[in-house]
Formats: sequence, structure tokens, C-alpha cells
Amino acid sequence: MKEYWNNPQETAGQLKDGWLYTGDIAMQDEDGYFFIIDRKKDMIIAGGFNIYPREIDEVLFQHPKIQEAVSVGIADPYRGETVKAFIVLKKGETATPEEIIAFCKEKLAAYKVPKSVEFRESLPKSAIGKVLRKILRAEEEAKKK
Repeated sequence: MKEYWNNPQETAGQLKDGWLYTGDIAMQDEDGYFFIIDRKKDMIIAGGFNIYPREIDEVLFQHPKIQEAVSVGIADPYRGETVKAFIVLKKGETATPEEIIAFCKEKLAAYKVPKSVEFRESLPKSAIGKVLRKILRAEEEAKKK
């Protein structure tokens, strides 16, 4: 990639010393294979801990009542950020935030467990069906104003 079309500021932020900085966070296993585990801008930093939302999302998807779920870092005056889960339940199912949080406590370290849960009819998505965390974060920020 040479540059972003008509966007030198974005080009300068993403291309450095001949490298394209994608914003992906990856890990290498013992066999030398790389795996993308999350996006840097989605990482939640709560009380000094780095939390990858994808790890929380994967646990939420294990819950038998959940159709769709996404976790987001929201502002917290004490921890910097805290985890909030946005959930769409399967048709005909009911659940409480406490039930979802208890489920997560069984499968995640305490600092990764969502502190709040919001049930929704649907989640905001891009044209290709990717859940838009940035919209959910923006909605949370607007509530605080």
C-alpha cells in the first residue's frame, strides 16, 4: 500500500518506516503461527489490566440464551474503563443481567467480567454485518453528557 487516497494525515498515522500499522493485535504460537486476537482500538484498559473484548464475546456466545453479544469498554471514574455487554437474546428467551454476569464469572477472570449488561433487540452493524462497537461506545458517552 502506498497511501490513503487524498488523506495524508491517515497515511502518516498508518504507514511508518515502510510498515503498515493495521491496528490488529496478534500472537504467535509455539509452532510459529500467528493469530489475530483483537483490534488495538477495541482493547479495554480497566484498572491497569488489558482486556480483549473478543475473549469476553466468545464466552457470552457460549450462553445458551444468547443470539448475539458484544462487549465494549465504557468510561469508569475509578477504573478508567469498565466492561459492558450488549446482548440480543434468542427468540422467546428471557434473562437477567445478574444471570449473564454470573455465567461470565464462571469462565473469566474477575477483572474481565462485564460490570453491566444491556439487552437489545439488535446490535448496530456495518454493511457487511460487523458489529459496530464504536457506535455503542458513542451512545454510552452521550448518556454521560
